[in-house]
Amino acid sequence: MTTAATPRPATGAKRLRRPKGLTAHILLMVAVLISVFPFVWTIVMATNTTKDIYKSPPKLTFGSHLLENIRHVLDTIDFFGSMLNTVVVACVTTVLVLFIDSLAAFAFAKFDFPGRKVLFGTLLVFMMLPLQLAVLPQFILMSEVGWVGMLKALVWPALSNAFGIFWLRQYIENGVPDELLDAARIDGAGFFRQYWNVALPMIRPAMSFLAIYAFVGAWNDYVWPLIVLTNPDHVTLQVELAQLNVGHNTDYSMVMAGVLMAALPLVVVFTIFARGFIAGATEGAVQGS
Repeated sequence: MTTAATPRPATGAKRLRRPKGLTAHILLMVAVLISVFPFVWTIVMATNTTKDIYKSPPKLTFGSHLLENIRHVLDTIDFFGSMLNTVVVACVTTVLVLFIDSLAAFAFAKFDFPGRKVLFGTLLVFMMLPLQLAVLPQFILMSEVGWVGMLKALVWPALSNAFGIFWLRQYIENGVPDELLDAARIDGAGFFRQYWNVALPMIRPAMSFLAIYAFVGAWNDYVWPLIVLTNPDHVTLQVELAQLNVGHNTDYSMVMAGVLMAALPLVVVFTIFARGFIAGATEGAVQGS
């Protein structure tokens, strides 16, 4: 009895795919190295002395002066006090941005109301304008309400995040089925219950990304806190760190140690929220495959 021979896979296709896969992996590794290099170079400078940084060629290995540089930072500026102010501002801003932006994005994406298109178009226009244009009007407004020098002067102007509304609106349009909202309406759910019980659990990946975006923006903000925070007790971390880079004989190893200490909370926040974002993206890819 003769059996039909099973066709062998074409080896030519494998030989063609392997170089493409290898090239993609090489390009990804190069991109990762380029992205990680500034952080590694910061650690190198923070663990060495300024004299080592000025060497030609510069020293590229880790040193043993990190604790000494950190001690100089703590002796020069009020690092932990300014960090506490920044943590409060960044956390409050992130929570309020997530709530307000998701609520507005849900209304724009799933509800028809008069002036909806005009309002969303206006939002896009304001998103394209430079943030520096709003500095003077914001300062005048904060002065009128008596908030100059207070931390809440940093929180309230950051609540209406145009990019956050646009980002979540695009995600909700495709990620929240209308059938689920119709079923919720039949069950008697109002606007807020539809938002809280139906839409919000389905947009967690987008919310995780927006949380990272809002927290990093509030943490790294420098120009607006420098202008509005006239009270030395309410200075944020970025403004306080700028005092290390003053004068002709700047200790760059101390500056880099301060920058490294200020960047560590961002790594923690990214690690926490990136899990939800990556898990949501992976889940969507598996369902769509």
